[in-house]
Amino acid sequence: MENDAKKRLVVKVGTSTLTHKTGKVNIARMAKLVSVLADLHNMGHEVILVTSGAVGIGMGRLNLNERPSETEKLQALAAVGQGELMFMYDKLFGEYDVVVSQLLFTFDVLENEESRKHLLDTFNQLLDYGAIPIVNENDSVSVEELINGDNDCLSATVAALTNADMLIMFTDTNGLYDSNPSENKDAKLIEFVEKITPEIENLAGGAGSRGTGGFATKIKAAKIATEAGVPVVIANGEKPTRIYKILEGKSVGTYFVAAN
Repeated sequence: MENDAKKRLVVKVGTSTLTHKTGKVNIARMAKLVSVLADLHNMGHEVILVTSGAVGIGMGRLNLNERPSETEKLQALAAVGQGELMFMYDKLFGEYDVVVSQLLFTFDVLENEESRKHLLDTFNQLLDYGAIPIVNENDSVSVEELINGDNDCLSATVAALTNADMLIMFTDTNGLYDSNPSENKDAKLIEFVEKITPEIENLAGGAGSRGTGGFATKIKAAKIATEAGVPVVIANGEKPTRIYKILEGKSVGTYFVAAN
């Protein structure tokens, strides 16, 4: 993908990218992410940000040192943190005179044809206005993200819905490896995946694996997007400036080819 042409990009950042090991927000990385996305916006690209982080910010606001496991507590933390999360994004993007908008919804909205159309109309109008839609699942009324995926599949569905040119998913690993890099020092990064086969799914922990933002959910998300014609890059979000290299067509993380 060449970065001199206008592209519609969906960028997904998960909790591991936005927070420290304490569970609280990594402010420096969040600021760098915003500066890069604002710059892409100024270059003429259309940017949609799918973000987690509400629970982490809620923890900070309530002075909790450990992430609770109870669903109702996570929902309450998300309710506390979501407003603060948007405040931070609005403040950071505002420094670059970029307008942001909040879109909270649940998967049942996407499953209804009429509400799905209304949602797409909203995305298109916001992008026409030059705003950056910031998307999160409505965790206070839905537990899908809290339990099963850290917004991975939501970002893929948004990319498919909006006919994006690319989905970039930032995580805390460099991409998909041929074996577990934490267990095998000789594990090799798989830079290019032409098709997501059962073998590829097994490398990520199995197609049926469940976890909060684990790699299996990222492969599931990549499958949703690529089957809808959207290429996917899964890369380490430690340095958000890697987006520039991705748009220049350089090898960063793991690239999943879109189906024809």
